Amino acid sequence: MLRVSRLTDYATVVMTCIAAHPHDVLSTVQIADETRLELPTVSKLLKALGHAALVESFRGVNGGYRLARPASEISLAEIVEALEGPIGMTECGVAEGQCERESQCGVRGSWQRINHVLENALRAVSLADMLRPAPSRRIAVTLT
Repeated sequence: MLRVSRLTDYATVVMTCIAAHPHDVLSTVQIADETRLELPTVSKLLKALGHAALVESFRGVNGGYRLARPASEISLAEIVEALEGPIGMTECGVAEGQCERESQCGVRGSWQRINHVLENALRAVSLADMLRPAPSRRIAVTLT
């Protein structure tokens, strides 16, 4: 199964929480309470998100966190990369020279195309988009 890690999922929850309060500086405790995540987990995530320059931190009595840029300017890909590193379905999709079979691999180009599509899809979704309710989708199934 292809999926992001639990911490990356939680990072999107933390980021949407902060994005929902664009004019406020939120404490780690406030974020943990609102997201119902454990305080140590929230602290760990905020540290990683801060290193990636996605959130700003403020010290002092009224200290806390806010987004480093507007939610519309932060892509889902940036959040994934902050926690997971470069986006890649396979090692060779991230960088050349990672696999000894690279020169004779018949599917490398296909995986690179798939990786490109996935990365573009994640870059096309902003944090602001994540705040909006998902549209209900009806799936038509035809049985023959």
